[in-house]
Amino acid sequence: MFHHPPDAPEPPEVKIVDRPRIACDGGGGALGHPRVWLTIDPATGFVDCGYCDKRFVLRGRDA
Repeated sequence: MFHHPPDAPEPPEVKIVDRPRIACDGGGGALGHPRVWLTIDPATGFVDCGYCDKRFVLRGRDA
């Protein structure tokens, strides 16, 4: 599944995506955050949103 250092907390939410470029607005309409565009690093297979810490994982990759 997802690999984390033993002392690191799990990300609050993980979303599997099909494309390496995604947008995050935190969801929840007015309770979200400004929309940011994120690019998944091919070396890691995932990217974390700097606002809400949601982790986006490229389908077929472990992160």
